[in-house]
Amino acid sequence: MLEALGERLTAIFQRLGNRGKLTESDVNEVGREVRIALLEADVNLSVAKEFVNAVKEKAVGADVLASLTPAQSVVKIVHDELVSLMGGAQARLQFSDAPPTVLMLVGLQGSGKTTHAGKLALRLKEQGRRSLLVAADVYRPAAIAQLQTLGKQIDLPVYSDTSNDPVAIAKNGVAEAKRLGIPTVIVDTAGRLQIDEQLMLELEKIKAAVGPKEILFVADAMTGQEATNVAKSFNERLGITGIILTKMDGDARGGAALSIYRITGAPIKFVGVGEKLSALEPFYPDRLASRILGMGDVLTLIEKTQNVYSLEQAKELEQKFRKNEFTLDDFLAQLRQVRKMGSMTDILKMIPGMSKALPKEFEIDEKDINRIEAIICSMTRQERRRPDILNASRRRRIANGSGTQVAEVNRLVKQFEQSRQMMKQLGAGGKRGRLPSLPGLGGR
Repeated sequence: MLEALGERLTAIFQRLGNRGKLTESDVNEVGREVRIALLEADVNLSVAKEFVNAVKEKAVGADVLASLTPAQSVVKIVHDELVSLMGGAQARLQFSDAPPTVLMLVGLQGSGKTTHAGKLALRLKEQGRRSLLVAADVYRPAAIAQLQTLGKQIDLPVYSDTSNDPVAIAKNGVAEAKRLGIPTVIVDTAGRLQIDEQLMLELEKIKAAVGPKEILFVADAMTGQEATNVAKSFNERLGITGIILTKMDGDARGGAALSIYRITGAPIKFVGVGEKLSALEPFYPDRLASRILGMGDVLTLIEKTQNVYSLEQAKELEQKFRKNEFTLDDFLAQLRQVRKMGSMTDILKMIPGMSKALPKEFEIDEKDINRIEAIICSMTRQERRRPDILNASRRRRIANGSGTQVAEVNRLVKQFEQSRQMMKQLGAGGKRGRLPSLPGLGGR
């Protein structure tokens, strides 16, 4: 999402060339093109105009620093304005001084409230904070059952009753959390296909009954400006305190991420980036701005790595590299760990400069990774530890067992051996050679 916007902005900056100073006509030209790019990304019209005016005001006559080109000066200005547009600093959840803290999730039907109630509860649990999920959506078929299933998956309690009164259910849920000593309550409220007065009145009653510390509006990022308009309506009635943007891993234009804070004043606190319950990330305006402008996102990459690798695992792996003891078993284990971090193409693009260096249509096919896994799993333990014993008959057996061709087995083994040689040289303090490609993976 927002890749098309990033490409348009990059092309605009490149055309500035090597000019020694930005003139007003340069800035006006850039401003027009940036406004068009934002509108094509489904950014709200008034927000786009305000953004462009702010960029133009700061860019006109800006002296180019000795180490920067005009294009880099504009990129810096646009980056800072993008960060400001999306709320500035990261906005964290607020918790009550006297527990339980009540978090109320609101939004239209289909936006992902129930699923993200589970995601949020899991994230808080991983931080050492237990939650009680309250099933206050009594209208949508199977909504309560869905929340109960999610509760079982993450081993957290779910409160529901047969009163069929959402206000009473929410109030009784908070009382149950107090009784059980659970510090957080997440209330999953009902949605509608569109905003109506009955829905808003019900949500206002729930708010009055439970006094939520946070009212989080759950918005589908793929609905673009419509998500912004709906958020504005909810904010006017309920005073939302934060936003969870779902489906940020999709391929829609993504204008909601750039508009919703400026329209509502409520910061984006989390983004849903996949279907798994663990696919919920805190929102960092500066990191998204950097990714839009092709600057990478090293901090998110480090955090993702820390989530799948412990310090002990990293040290053990380093020792294997140094002693040239890295085997295909180890490679398979690392491949599986990296897959937990998400799409390998997306991971590569978090590296600064990589999104510009890669071909426009570059993508690592997940089927390639599946083939690598199948090939290694078709080997015996001895073959994984000593690929040098793989003669022609063994390679044919492995190809048959993995549903691949002998040539693919040969290519994987050859590239793995090249990688081992490089690791051996680095471990011995040898010359740093060209990094061989990741065994068996290719871009398309």
